[in-house]
Amino acid sequence: MAVQDPSWEPPLAGTDLEHLAGTLERLRATFRWKADGLDVDQLRARAVPTSDLTVGGLLKHLAVCEDDVFCWRMSGQPPVTWMSAPEDDVARWQFTVDPDETAEQVYALWEAAVGRSRARLGELVGDGGLDQPGHLEFEGAHPSVRRHLHDIIEEYGRHTGHMDLLREAIDGRVGEDPPADWPMLPREMAKG
Repeated sequence: MAVQDPSWEPPLAGTDLEHLAGTLERLRATFRWKADGLDVDQLRARAVPTSDLTVGGLLKHLAVCEDDVFCWRMSGQPPVTWMSAPEDDVARWQFTVDPDETAEQVYALWEAAVGRSRARLGELVGDGGLDQPGHLEFEGAHPSVRRHLHDIIEEYGRHTGHMDLLREAIDGRVGEDPPADWPMLPREMAKG
């Protein structure tokens, strides 16, 4: 019986879109696996003495980034996660697991944002591809969907590195990739 690659593994040979989306999915999977199975106190733990970053704060921050990039920057739609934050406290809220939040809520916030992003990318690719201009105007230009996709890959790369250090400090979990049989999200979400 042949072993199938996990759903988040990029293709060995594919289109530009398949490689970009595959790279993002691998980073999402590694990031989420590093955050997996923690209780709310562990999500709040400042595991590295020289940093205020927490696993839960990074989950919330990347949920904000997912909606900012895929909803707002690429397509001009309201960034759902950002809009759910207290209006005067977004900067603090997105990096903090508040006392009234549960681990389940924090995980669900990130998973919902990723689900919206996957759906939005599928719509954008169907409506004009990676080279179409995004909604966000920057210095008189509209960066392409491709550029925004590269930006979110960079964001995940940075924070997956942070997650490596945080998770190892919490309970010693190390490793580059999740085990092949680890179910990142419900399979229907993972297939986008």
